[in-house]
Amino acid sequence: MHSDLNQSIFFKIKKVLRYNRLYGPRRTLIKVRGQYHMASKVDFDGTEWVNPACKDPDHPDRWVGIIGCGNFSFSNIAYYLGKENSRFLRATHDIAKPQARSLCAFFGGAYAAEDPRRLIEDEAIRLVYIASNHASHAEYAIACLDAGKHVHIEKPQVISEDQLKRLSEAQRRNPQCMIFLGFNRPRSKLFERARDALTKEDGPLMVNWFLAGHSIPDDHWYFSEEEGGRILGNLCHWTDLTLEMVGHEKAFPCTITAIAAPNAKSDFAISILFDDGSVAGITFSAKGHTFEGVRETLNAHRGDVLLTLSDFKTLRLDRVEKKATYSSFFRDHGHRANVINSYDAVRDGDRSKATSLDYSRATAKLFLGVKEAVDLRTPVVVDADKIEAIDSRERRSA
Repeated sequence: MHSDLNQSIFFKIKKVLRYNRLYGPRRTLIKVRGQYHMASKVDFDGTEWVNPACKDPDHPDRWVGIIGCGNFSFSNIAYYLGKENSRFLRATHDIAKPQARSLCAFFGGAYAAEDPRRLIEDEAIRLVYIASNHASHAEYAIACLDAGKHVHIEKPQVISEDQLKRLSEAQRRNPQCMIFLGFNRPRSKLFERARDALTKEDGPLMVNWFLAGHSIPDDHWYFSEEEGGRILGNLCHWTDLTLEMVGHEKAFPCTITAIAAPNAKSDFAISILFDDGSVAGITFSAKGHTFEGVRETLNAHRGDVLLTLSDFKTLRLDRVEKKATYSSFFRDHGHRANVINSYDAVRDGDRSKATSLDYSRATAKLFLGVKEAVDLRTPVVVDADKIEAIDSRERRSA
């Protein structure tokens, strides 16, 4: 049924109109244009395509490279950078050469390269946005760091303990380089307001997320074991948000328990008990088509503050007898703020905007622990150095 709906021109028109109301005309237009970008079949011969429309390829403002030129890079990363500086783009790479060329052409870059090493070795490129397939994020980031470049790594930054170890070592080897993570939702204005309200209260936190995600086919690449599955592809957004609220300094060791039906790939209920006594529950459901995109509801309670955040569009705050409701005109998932934060930090040399090694490790430890708990169908304990399953006999005797 849903595939039939997706083929209907009337369905598509309705969706565009709904997205226009949710995100505004410009964001909707670039999302639509992104679909045409993804359908591009225009290849290029040889190892490099030089953009004939770019008349100033060596302009000093052209110091950004993009590795991974899918729809997210087109309609988020490049879109927002282009609004900041029309000359931002120097080069692109994607294993699908038509997408590398299409993004480069649309945003006025200098060249598209078949080999990512062309970007990594290009001395004019100072910052690389990495938005390729999940398993390659850390590999590209390590190579960029060792080449002296700053990196913005889309989620997840790693898909294994081994990658986390090697990425951390690369950060330590190259302290002059900044890294930034693609967790955009913490930069939403409404989430920042919610987090600030909770931070002013004392004691442990109670968090509950209900998430309705996109239904995707069983053969989608997200489900490939080497790509980390749906948890590292999607759920990591909300483990990161939860860690932002609890504070990574107070989070570990934590105990993670997961409930999932046999053979379930997309439907999970996760509970996390943090070291400071905070408790989080995260329910992720992907049953069918979500017409308005991912639906997200947060309920949280600490001290005298009780709040509900709905779809990053409406926030209700209760503090004893005082009540307040805040709304944004369009949904704000923090994409623009997160993309531009990385650009501004490199342009201005502002290291305070970068992601610390401690936080990068903490958020990765948490989402890797959640994946372990779901995969093993047994609770796991995550501390600063390791993830360990709790033996069933220990649970019975506890």
